[in-house]
Amino acid sequence: MKKIQNIAAIALLLVSSAAMAQQESVISFYRQHMNLVNPAYVGVDSMSLASSSLRKQWTGVDEAPETQTVSFGTPLGRNLGFGMTVIHDRTFIEKQTYVSVDFSYKVKMSPTADVYFGIKAGGNTYNVNATGLETYNIVSDPALGAISNFNPNIGVGALYKEGALYVSLSIPRLLDTKRATNDLGYASVTTDRPHIYLSAGYDFPINGEFSGLVFRPSTMVRYVNGVPVSIDLTAMLQIEKNFEIGGMYRTDRAYAAMSTIRLSKRFVFGFAYEMSSQPTLAAARNTNEILLQFRF
Repeated sequence: MKKIQNIAAIALLLVSSAAMAQQESVISFYRQHMNLVNPAYVGVDSMSLASSSLRKQWTGVDEAPETQTVSFGTPLGRNLGFGMTVIHDRTFIEKQTYVSVDFSYKVKMSPTADVYFGIKAGGNTYNVNATGLETYNIVSDPALGAISNFNPNIGVGALYKEGALYVSLSIPRLLDTKRATNDLGYASVTTDRPHIYLSAGYDFPINGEFSGLVFRPSTMVRYVNGVPVSIDLTAMLQIEKNFEIGGMYRTDRAYAAMSTIRLSKRFVFGFAYEMSSQPTLAAARNTNEILLQFRF
């Protein structure tokens, strides 16, 4: 019995480590996936956009966290926008998929400034299947039972955009959600709290001899009650609107080299190579993230 409890504890610790400070997914290419966290982004600048990412975390660890995301947004008329988002997370025995539909409404503030308001409605399917764990006992233990549930949710967001500047504030999941946790070696259900996302960025054109260059700094702040604030600081250099190269630093002691390339007028490919400076994650190696983006 004690061995089985220890196995369950180790498995659930692996699950919980996927989010160490944060409970929701972290994406390095957040600027290309803003409507994952802010529904106000769908249909921005009258643009139809579909983005997809695959993030494989800690390549040195078997069955480490893996995140797949898809986001889509398109304008509906002059001021309305519609979109959809899908986030699928898998870590060892834990799987969850969040699907939502997004709506936005634009308010014209000035000839160059707009404010967008958004609402997100969807739900999260969550499953932990501990019955597949190998044990040394013939008789199954109730501590290794499966946990499965569905949590409907709703989110809100606002976006201020003026020229090359954007400021975004959102809570993509207002309602508490349930997931598994380790309670004295037993799999039990705990409640996640809403996350607040604040993001801002600006594009600085470089004039003169290097007129084809644009410096694009941005930041993403993630806050949830009870854990440290997580901040991404990103700096990208855009070359002739066809190529970007730069890096990101996260206050969770992670940093990444990032690049995107425009393969055609409508298609963009991106890759991020992320590493951690935490000694406890030295053996976990790097995290890889791939971005695919299509403009209609």
